[in-house]
Amino acid sequence: MWEARAVAGRGEELLAWARAQELAPRPLRRETFRAPQDRVLVITWWDAGYDAAGLPELPEPDGELVTRAVHRWRFEPVGAEG
Repeated sequence: MWEARAVAGRGEELLAWARAQELAPRPLRRETFRAPQDRVLVITWWDAGYDAAGLPELPEPDGELVTRAVHRWRFEPVGAEG
């Protein structure tokens, strides 16, 4: 999971930047979200273990585009409900 907060009013620019970033290899699935306060979230799914090395990650955007360092977390599935 990758999450960043754009400088006020630049959320659409950050969204476009994040969507343009290519990952090689490509994840099984990739979803991009936006939220209030010009936040952008990208979630990727991989056919790999939690501690797999070498998985690509979205880079840090230009410092002029974001208000703070990007947050990154890895999660592992524990089952689905519903």
